[in-house]
Amino acid sequence: MNERILRVLEFNKITEQLSNQAATSLGKELALQLKPSTDIAKVVELQMETDEAVQVIRLNAAIPLGGISDIRASLKRSVIGGVLTTKECLDVANTIYGGRQVKDFIEKMEEDLTILNGLADRVTPLRDLEQHIKNCIDDHGHVMDSASQKLRGIRSSIRTFESRVRDKLDSYTKTKSNMLSDALITIRNDRYVLPVKHEYRGSIGGIVHDQSASGQTLFMEPKAVVDLNNQLQEASIKEKQEIDRILRELSEHIASQEIFLNENVTVLAQIDFIFARANLGKQMKAAMPKINNNGIIKMQQARHPLIAADEVVANDVEIGESYTTIVITGPNTGGKTVTLKMVGLCTLMAQSGLQIPAFDGCEMAVFENVFADIGDEQSIEQNLSTFSSHMTNIVDILEKVDHQTLVLFDELGAGTDPQEGAALAMSILDEVVSRGARIIATTHYPELKAYGYNRENVINASVEFNVQTLQPTYRLLIGVPGRSNAFDISKRLGLKENVIEHAKVHIGVDSKSVDNMIASLEDSQTQAKKDYEDAHQILLESEALRDEIETMWKQFEQKRETLFKKAEEKAEKALNKAREEAELIVDEIRNMKTEVHLKEHEWIEAKKMLEDARPNLAKRKDPSVNVTPVSDNDLQPGDEIKLLTVNQKGEVLERIAKNEYLIQVGIMKVKVKRKDLQLIGKKKQTFEKPLATIKGSSYHVSTELDLRGERFDDALIKLEKYIDDTLLAGYPNVSIIHGKGTGALRKGVQEFVKKHPSIVSSRPGSSSEGGSGITIIEFR
Repeated sequence: MNERILRVLEFNKITEQLSNQAATSLGKELALQLKPSTDIAKVVELQMETDEAVQVIRLNAAIPLGGISDIRASLKRSVIGGVLTTKECLDVANTIYGGRQVKDFIEKMEEDLTILNGLADRVTPLRDLEQHIKNCIDDHGHVMDSASQKLRGIRSSIRTFESRVRDKLDSYTKTKSNMLSDALITIRNDRYVLPVKHEYRGSIGGIVHDQSASGQTLFMEPKAVVDLNNQLQEASIKEKQEIDRILRELSEHIASQEIFLNENVTVLAQIDFIFARANLGKQMKAAMPKINNNGIIKMQQARHPLIAADEVVANDVEIGESYTTIVITGPNTGGKTVTLKMVGLCTLMAQSGLQIPAFDGCEMAVFENVFADIGDEQSIEQNLSTFSSHMTNIVDILEKVDHQTLVLFDELGAGTDPQEGAALAMSILDEVVSRGARIIATTHYPELKAYGYNRENVINASVEFNVQTLQPTYRLLIGVPGRSNAFDISKRLGLKENVIEHAKVHIGVDSKSVDNMIASLEDSQTQAKKDYEDAHQILLESEALRDEIETMWKQFEQKRETLFKKAEEKAEKALNKAREEAELIVDEIRNMKTEVHLKEHEWIEAKKMLEDARPNLAKRKDPSVNVTPVSDNDLQPGDEIKLLTVNQKGEVLERIAKNEYLIQVGIMKVKVKRKDLQLIGKKKQTFEKPLATIKGSSYHVSTELDLRGERFDDALIKLEKYIDDTLLAGYPNVSIIHGKGTGALRKGVQEFVKKHPSIVSSRPGSSSEGGSGITIIEFR
């Protein structure tokens, strides 16, 4: 990108604004050196960097860049053996600390900051070097006593000598105050002295180091303190030597980390530069453009970045797809040149990684070259006229222009005969258009108003002028050529009607037709803009209504969930109550079995009471379980199901009728209709032998029960169920296999048999039946 275009479009003012956003001298330096890139990959990377920083700023997070200095010169001196000053050492320590703060800040951000995290990873903390410097130098740049034991001892002796000198001199101020100009102790040539009156010089005695301007006061070092002052001077020299040694040691330590420190400085400068670009974008209310390599520019409500926000007029600009050339016509001071510069400056900003002052969704192209012929660049030294100056510049542009070029022509062909200038302007435009460049040109020539209608890829545009106020509105009208407002303006200013009408007679028919056409186009443009604004307002209202409906729907969902939760809690209470009632029923059944022999009709009645205790709850589909209604043939014994009426899982025991099943839910066995069941999963087949099965209307039960390997409590439950099944089957006796083992299970079986009212007797098995590992029981 040539320097001339940067100067013409005032890109340096953008870099100055950018440097003001930088927090460090390093960032300011990079900002002032900023130049547009012509590499699309580099431009995209720069835009991504800026966007990541914008994300951080959008979260109201301020990156801590304080304390970071440009220490590169100090590093270079330390590497070649130079001794750094305390301030330089302290700047190194503060820069290390600042880098660590920046690193921690970026790493703690929850946003996806790929580029910034990559930069932060390159920062080396160097805590040891920072701590070494901080242990030797305080925040004011003074070497501390703790820097070394030797320095601590030297400074202790200095304080002792100073105290002794002062004590000696204090005795003079008390006993010989009449000989002193002031009763105070002062310093001359780094030695403690007294202000002695000139006439008492001999009485005090000693060395004169200085005198007052009048000569009446002599600053004398009494003989009594000469030796002490000498000792103090020697100690001070030792202090300076020790400080030099400490600083040399620190400088060597800094030099040993020069590679890491230089890398830290480079990275921190880059991070500061990135956040400066983001802050400038925030200040301009800018947006990240989509970058392309096809010469396409699309900006909605774009603003000139160097015009104050309360003065600038936003415009829509689009070029590169439907047309490659825009010819802007209209009166002076209407904003044509401002529009030209805005497009050029926004292009340079986008290619520099800066966001552009336009609405979101803007799109900018990367050009190899941007050329501009703007303003009166007449060269007095070369004795060139305005036309010659412009033409020299245009000749240079035509030598370099190609399809990857943006060309900006201001008042093309001006400065010469209007007819020749217009013809020349059209010829130049034809040549540049044929090269495939993107062109925006402004002109006064009316001949160019029809240029856009006769050329492919060319469109007319104009700047709007308010005849009522006699002021330009600075709005760009794409597709509408500018027209002269001389008659309207003259009429508004008071020119007589007959003079204006007489002037109109001298205008050709073609000019009148063109003006009428332009007026019609302006009216159509105005109406289209009004329709667009109305449609946009309806869109905003629709979006607001949609947001309101979404909010209400969320509130409804929350309320529904709350009601479902309350219903579930109510169902849970009802289920708990049902379980309590079921337990009472079971206890009652057991009492009945212990007191009297339980007959078949009593057993059926008890089971009916248990079923009646089931709560009648409302059905609700559980969204957490993905189940589907099942058909008649879907359910088999052992299948895992869900009982919808109580929202509980259970297991199918058997199918009783076509649409009725016996299931087990917890400790309860109930009969339910098919429509109240949902299949959750098929139960894996096992080889456990069932205690009883149903075939037709009769029970078929094995004549022996094997309890070996069962836990004690599980075995007794299984035994109780088995006894009930054998009673229903009508067997006279059965065998219980419990094994020998420890005897605990055998004892539990025998105690159960003794208490059961339906068992007449029991005996251990014979040797041929299994011996003591089996118990034979007989029923009534």
